[in-house]
Amino acid sequence: MDQTRIIQLQSLVSDGTCYLHHETDRIEALLPTEVPSNHAPSLIELNNGDIACVWFGGSDEGAGDIKIYLSRLGSREARWSRPVRLSDDYSKADQNPSLFQAPDGDLWLVHSSMDTRGCELSEWQEKLKKGEASGPFAMQHTSNVIYRVSKDNGEHWGPPGVLFGRRGTFCRHPVSVVGNGNWLFPVWYSSLDETRQFGYDYSAVHISSDQGKSWREVEIPGSKGRVHPSIVELGDGKLVAFFRSRNADRIYLSRSPDYGETWSVPERTSLPNNNASIRAIRLQSGGIAIIFNHCSANEDPSVVVWPYERTPVTIAISEDEGVTWPYMRHIEAGDQYCGDANRKFNRRYEYPALLQSKDGMLHAAYAYGNRTHIKYVSFSEDWVRGVEKNKWPWDNFPMQ
Repeated sequence: MDQTRIIQLQSLVSDGTCYLHHETDRIEALLPTEVPSNHAPSLIELNNGDIACVWFGGSDEGAGDIKIYLSRLGSREARWSRPVRLSDDYSKADQNPSLFQAPDGDLWLVHSSMDTRGCELSEWQEKLKKGEASGPFAMQHTSNVIYRVSKDNGEHWGPPGVLFGRRGTFCRHPVSVVGNGNWLFPVWYSSLDETRQFGYDYSAVHISSDQGKSWREVEIPGSKGRVHPSIVELGDGKLVAFFRSRNADRIYLSRSPDYGETWSVPERTSLPNNNASIRAIRLQSGGIAIIFNHCSANEDPSVVVWPYERTPVTIAISEDEGVTWPYMRHIEAGDQYCGDANRKFNRRYEYPALLQSKDGMLHAAYAYGNRTHIKYVSFSEDWVRGVEKNKWPWDNFPMQ
């Protein structure tokens, strides 16, 4: 296809149109939205070739109008669709959705759902100032996990049901099918510590041997403060899970030799973490790719830290099962204001998702500019590695 038929990026508009950024050889888009806050995207390539993105949106995280939304990029389209709302219980705040397409073709939507304070964030903040309340606005310690199933690639959905009803159960990443046929679903348990922070969180993996009809739990030992486990299968029963750290120090990893039946105590990697979400996947080339905010705020693994900084958005590649990360690039550099007086102008770019489609291209999505939008970016693995050959396959990208 003639490159002149693709719109050159000048300034992104939030109508879902995919633009070519000629300087970086990437495709970019701002997904359409009708709500002020948009967060925690997750990506999947559907069996029909469409790419779907789900996220939560509304007024403020933890409010009753925080609901799950879905937009899709058709396999022969160059614009993301208008989002469709997939949850509607306004007594709950719904967060952290993910999509999983089972081997039989059923599409599962899974997300957390928690109680609300029954007021807006501003009202809660006033109560805190007056000493009439305590604790965070978002009641993560009350969450359970909800699911819905679609038989037609997300066009229509069955009724919601409770997948895991234990209070405080939270999720971020999708179900995966490992080599022995079991389904694995990583979770963590949110509970307030004595400082009213989420410092007692720990992680577990739910395993199903009957395609999601029943589940059993395997706790990850020594995982206090290690959350958002993102599982990658390495082969021969070996798995590795990467974790967000509540201590804002480093990304952690744990290994399993037996398809997730047992796990090692999580250990620090060389990659920084700012107590924000990450995502790791296995590449078709055999390596591991991980997407994260390349910043940290603490070196003490026993202290809970919540830094404001959530930038840059970075992708790294390992060829030795997560030991070293020789290839690394920033996808989103952020606003780059310098100095303490200017720090307030740096917006946050956070909670990235990562997908490799069947054609080998990488697709990322993240909350953009203090959650005003979800941004989508697509690029080649060669771009991450700094290789000039095999750039974006223009002929496969639909005409505007």
